[in-house]
Amino acid sequence: MKIYTLHTKQNLPISLEEAWDFLSSPKNLKTITPDYMGFNILSGAEKPMFPGQIIQYIVTPVLGIPTKWVTEITHVKDKAYFVDEQRFGPYALWHHKHFLKEIPGGVEMEDIVDYKLPMGILGQMAHPILVKPKLKEIFDYRQKKLIELFGEYKG
Repeated sequence: MKIYTLHTKQNLPISLEEAWDFLSSPKNLKTITPDYMGFNILSGAEKPMFPGQIIQYIVTPVLGIPTKWVTEITHVKDKAYFVDEQRFGPYALWHHKHFLKEIPGGVEMEDIVDYKLPMGILGQMAHPILVKPKLKEIFDYRQKKLIELFGEYKG
């Protein structure tokens, strides 16, 4: 069983409160997801984030095939971190930790995603040519979009 990890960090020139308000709102996920992903929230984003919250989406990650994705917010510590876990969707495992930390002149945002692909060896073969590059592209888009929205951190 192969479990992969995606780890990204980004500094933004905004307050911890502003970062938390934006990043912890499920409604803002569409804003920081590439349009071609066909990201659409079906339910669960009506209230502020809380442990036990179930959010249902439709995404179109590969070949234009719509896929239902259901995540649960399992942990929330106000202005510090939250965790979302896939309950149903394209991965055999998806565990995404979002950390925020105040730094001089802004906030550090850190994402750690542990994930496992379905289909055993076939999934492992697809990882370097399809899944890993696609996830990198999505997280690169998020970084660029957050700079567009909040500006570039100058340190």
